[in-house]
Amino acid sequence: MKADKVVRSTCPFCGVGCQLLLSVRDERIFRVEAPFDAAPNFGRLCVKGRFGADFVVHPSRLTAPLIRRERQQPGKRTAATGPDDWREATWDEALDVVAERLLDLCARYGPDSITANACAKATNEDNYLLQKFLRQIIGTNNIDHCARLCHAGSVSGLQLAIGSSAMSNSIAEMEHLECFIVIGSNTAETHPVIATFLKQAVHQNGATLIVVDPRQTEMTRHADLWLRHQPGTDTALFNAMAHVIVKEDLYNRAFVAARTEGFSQYVESLEDKTPEWAEAITGVPADDIRRAARSYATAGAAAMYWGMGISQSTHGTDNTLTLTNLALMCGHLGRPGTGLNPLRGQNNVQGCSDAGGLPNVYTAYQPVDDDDVRHKFEETWLAPLPGKPGLTVTEMVDGILTGQVRGWYVMGENPLMSEPNLRHAQHAVEQLEFFVAQDIFFNETNVYADVILPAASFAEKDGTFTNSDRRVQRCRAAVPSPGIARPDWEIISDLARRCVGRLGKSPSAHFTQNADHLIEQWSYAHASDVWEEMRALTPDFYGITYERLEREGGVHWPCPTPEHPGTPYLFAEEFPSGRGKFWPVDYGSDSEQPDEDYPFILSTGRVLYHWHGGTMTRVSALDAIWPECTVEMHPNDAARLGLETGDWVELSSRRGAITARLLVTGRSPEGTIFIPFHFAEAAANVLTDNRVDERAKIPDYKVCGVRIARSTAPAGRAGADTLLTDRGTIKDPVVA
Repeated sequence: MKADKVVRSTCPFCGVGCQLLLSVRDERIFRVEAPFDAAPNFGRLCVKGRFGADFVVHPSRLTAPLIRRERQQPGKRTAATGPDDWREATWDEALDVVAERLLDLCARYGPDSITANACAKATNEDNYLLQKFLRQIIGTNNIDHCARLCHAGSVSGLQLAIGSSAMSNSIAEMEHLECFIVIGSNTAETHPVIATFLKQAVHQNGATLIVVDPRQTEMTRHADLWLRHQPGTDTALFNAMAHVIVKEDLYNRAFVAARTEGFSQYVESLEDKTPEWAEAITGVPADDIRRAARSYATAGAAAMYWGMGISQSTHGTDNTLTLTNLALMCGHLGRPGTGLNPLRGQNNVQGCSDAGGLPNVYTAYQPVDDDDVRHKFEETWLAPLPGKPGLTVTEMVDGILTGQVRGWYVMGENPLMSEPNLRHAQHAVEQLEFFVAQDIFFNETNVYADVILPAASFAEKDGTFTNSDRRVQRCRAAVPSPGIARPDWEIISDLARRCVGRLGKSPSAHFTQNADHLIEQWSYAHASDVWEEMRALTPDFYGITYERLEREGGVHWPCPTPEHPGTPYLFAEEFPSGRGKFWPVDYGSDSEQPDEDYPFILSTGRVLYHWHGGTMTRVSALDAIWPECTVEMHPNDAARLGLETGDWVELSSRRGAITARLLVTGRSPEGTIFIPFHFAEAAANVLTDNRVDERAKIPDYKVCGVRIARSTAPAGRAGADTLLTDRGTIKDPVVA
């Protein structure tokens, strides 16, 4: 079929940032390909990027603003059960309601009674304006997003050790690696294109691959060494590797002396952390720990790549600090093929953080409590700004229950799928006085909203995304939005002008004299105007313009001037913190442990064919390939309980229970249950614990106690009467 046009854009799924060519005919995308001459994917796409874009034209897309027919009362808020609970509204009516209700709450309870979720799938421009709206118009720093729920432990640890939380190497370096460690990342399913480059490094470049993971992922098939540790014992394993490196004098003395601090105190903390000590805790043979330590330390260049298996933990910060300790002592930073690389989950989770979608920083991590930084933003935004960091997403939920939070603005996120302990989160949502959601579909959360604002998808708007390795790239409108849906940045701008108009009439408004100027400031004509304002306030972005992105395809920040080439790898000369800092870390865990009542460890994650809460992939053709939740259990555990693949089972924790079908496979270790978190009808986070890492405030999604028992097929669930092996899910489970 011949296309009317072919539009270059960026994939809306994971953080690789694959470049797409969207072929359009009759205003519909009918084919997705990848340009072979464009970084970072060079013609490669995974199944989601190539076949998952049909969600854009799904008939359930939101097409007009919706207002609940019956005003919801705190404590009595309920989920809508059908279209009769809503009425369509014009944009004028819907945004007037939102402006009036938010400003009313602000006047009655103060600015900090309002919170907002930014969106890791929206553009940099969208997220910049939402955080600007919260800070400039409302007067609060209560903005956060799902990075808190995936890599906050990584961010916290990296900031403490080196002063920067971004991935330090580029994807382009991967195929030339000499030695690398993949830790807590099912890379072949969660970042499939990155996995192809990593496998290429092994099989074409002879790189040494060490995989550290309790679960048998595809990457273990390509590894020289697989360290299969017990879930939650990461710090013991990495401390023991460090012990070996110190005792065998394998560390980089010159790098330690020139670029780090705190090494002698750190070495003292390792004295009793022998490989034999770690073997007793982790289950990994001491000789394998020694082999891994030697391979990493003696390589000319070595890098680490990790996923949420490291960060989603009550000790996620400590996990990351043990990795930074290894990199610093071996000098594996600041050169190509070396570094510390958290693999970011969603297409713009890096950019959402970069754009200021966090409670403690403006763009590019400029602190809100730094007077000089704050005054710079005040001069541009023409309003005084709050200097106290705001609430994290987990604190927002708790704040609703204490009465601190009264209103919530959620852009493109689904907290009632992503929050831990979903019953707790649902109870909180029910207490809200006002709830507005901005999205492309109905989801499990926004059915509780008072107002829903329909947004444009990635294929219907212009803007920029920033991928996992800090590469800023364009997305471009290829097809029209359904109905009267609008780009997020347009919706927020319109709302801001209405709020300013109302506040400007009040003698108590803090920007009364500047109201006309503010309305003009919020009258952006194009997404590029938003980017221009953002880069002017952000030294790390200043050299990146839309014109340059058109010429070059993408630019890695930091890029301080138009002549600067961008920065594919970081820390060549220095760390943002000056010297890298060693942090002694003792093994221990605050995670909920298995016991007699709940004898199995539960871990959660993804499968290849779906993404996060499934909002997009479960309304795409991909849902037919993996249509339901499966509960992975080791064959020995299944045999003891008399269970087989395809049996219906109830999985329960101290917080709730779900019903799903069993998949007997050696991928999960004995004593551990694994379930994907994409399926609302069997939501993993009904079970997970809401304990958090005290520093990062990230919940523990990887370890909690559960029990399992035979059950019956749930009534009314689609496909419940179809055999698992007939659904195309997995016909030949791996048995280790």
